[in-house]
Amino acid sequence: MTTGFTEPAKKHLGQNFLRDTGVIDKIVLAIAPQPGDVIVEIGPGQGALTFPLLKKHGEVTAIEFDRDLHAPLQTAARQHGKLHLIAADVLSVDFSALAAQRGDAQGQIRLAGNLPYNLSSPILFHALDHAHAIRDMHFMLQKEVVERMAAGPGSKVYGRLSVMLQAYCSVTPLFIVPPSAFRPAPKVDSAVVRLVPKPREKIEVADHATFASVVRAAFGQRRKTLRNALNGVADSAILEAAGLRPEARAEQVAVADFVRLSNLLVTG
Repeated sequence: MTTGFTEPAKKHLGQNFLRDTGVIDKIVLAIAPQPGDVIVEIGPGQGALTFPLLKKHGEVTAIEFDRDLHAPLQTAARQHGKLHLIAADVLSVDFSALAAQRGDAQGQIRLAGNLPYNLSSPILFHALDHAHAIRDMHFMLQKEVVERMAAGPGSKVYGRLSVMLQAYCSVTPLFIVPPSAFRPAPKVDSAVVRLVPKPREKIEVADHATFASVVRAAFGQRRKTLRNALNGVADSAILEAAGLRPEARAEQVAVADFVRLSNLLVTG
């Protein structure tokens, strides 16, 4: 079975429209909207997830870049609930301001969406910048991206995305979605993941910019040792003071160890 209205997908926007109602039902069940929640969907597309969320919750805010989809979305949404449509590139949307304006009683929003594969990492990092204003996130992404998000040290796919997300959020892969669930069908499997930002008091990173620069440098050239990859950022003495082996490689270093190193750089 399928759902949503029919508009041609635009390849240059990375559009693959979700059409399988069984998968959509599982996503809505995972999100489990509750009274008072403020649901913000990224990239509603043809409304496949939007309309079931409206039926379940009554009100959804959606961010859609493709203006050709605005009118049909608004028209179709009227029979399901109240849709607030934001015409913008999601990377330009200030989630903190949106939460302050429209958020729940705690001043937070809940994010959801089938993210365009070509923009998934930038969108995740953008959301991370506003994690304090976000209660949780439920995203459909390329399966290999979800694997990277949840990977632990020692894994071949453990990297910058893994460390940055896990320092600020709990990351839980939920289920895999086959290409047949989309039109047009992508060439890869997808997966749904839940991210729950940690409370401020449980985030141990002393300075976000320092932490981000350390992680970026460490994974910039994966084959290099920490001593070489972090040359100019942290010398061997600081690495050892943080409990790290200078000859180790970034993929062997746990999230907590990156946090400890960056904090040591901040405090001296």
